[in-house]
Amino acid sequence: MPPAEIAGSTPDDLVLVAYVSGAYGLKGWVRLKTYSNEASALLYAKCWWLDKPELHDVEVLAVRTQGEDVVAQIMGIADREAAENCRGVTVQIRRAHFPPLEDNEFYWVDLIGHAVVNLRGELLGSVIGLIDNGAHPILRVADAVEADAKKPEEILIPFVDHFVTTVDQLEKKITVDWERDY
Repeated sequence: MPPAEIAGSTPDDLVLVAYVSGAYGLKGWVRLKTYSNEASALLYAKCWWLDKPELHDVEVLAVRTQGEDVVAQIMGIADREAAENCRGVTVQIRRAHFPPLEDNEFYWVDLIGHAVVNLRGELLGSVIGLIDNGAHPILRVADAVEADAKKPEEILIPFVDHFVTTVDQLEKKITVDWERDY
């Protein structure tokens, strides 16, 4: 059985981590594409939340990496046809079930919303997301949208030690060696 959840209650700390891209093999395994290059949360959690037909929790029977993908066997999916029918289903995991981090490591989801300031104290905006370009993550920083503006200006900042000087989780602030006009 999945970890005990309050019946009829959806946890408030769910994080979108992957989607089902199709079937894997003949015995009901699903292939997943993760939204980040780190799959440890999927491999660590024994209970996932799927969004179809409605948001519900499922027990993870087995999970492993397979090349660049993650493959899993989950309760209630017994054959290839059932696995194929899950294509496009999103997978969420409770933040409380993520594996612990080492010092100076961060889950991307924890950085979203952090204010980004440069070394001169100028507010550049807030983190709206991260991009994995293969070499390193990139912070997507946007100004607050003005009432008459259609889209906020976006700044892309490499999330590497050379440009990111501090990440203060308590203050929800990231200090960068970056200027608005770079």
